[in-house]
Amino acid sequence: MADSQHLTAGSSPHAGVPVSRLPAKGRVLCHGFIESVTFLPTNESPAFTAIVADPEEQRPGRGGSQGTEKRLRVVWLGRRRVPGIEAGTEVRVEGMLAQSHGLPTIFNPRYEIMSSQEHE
Repeated sequence: MADSQHLTAGSSPHAGVPVSRLPAKGRVLCHGFIESVTFLPTNESPAFTAIVADPEEQRPGRGGSQGTEKRLRVVWLGRRRVPGIEAGTEVRVEGMLAQSHGLPTIFNPRYEIMSSQEHE
């Protein structure tokens, strides 16, 4: 993640931007929490998908009224599972952002696990 200074203008070069502040496309470094993961049936091509939400979305009492604008889909093609990626895990992801099926999406991102649900 050597280019991080250029990816997050105005924020810490190591933190990344929140999901809600992502641009429409381009190389990004962002952080958030895994909200959900999707496992595909074995008869489909392998792909592991997770939805990343802003940290504020994971706190009790915060709302689900924002819709999908604070959500990022990350997809690992060719994989059925990514170790450590599960609901509640705090992550930082980096990659090329594109729009896919109405959500900002990063395919095969670089990622770093920041914390785990087990530590709570």
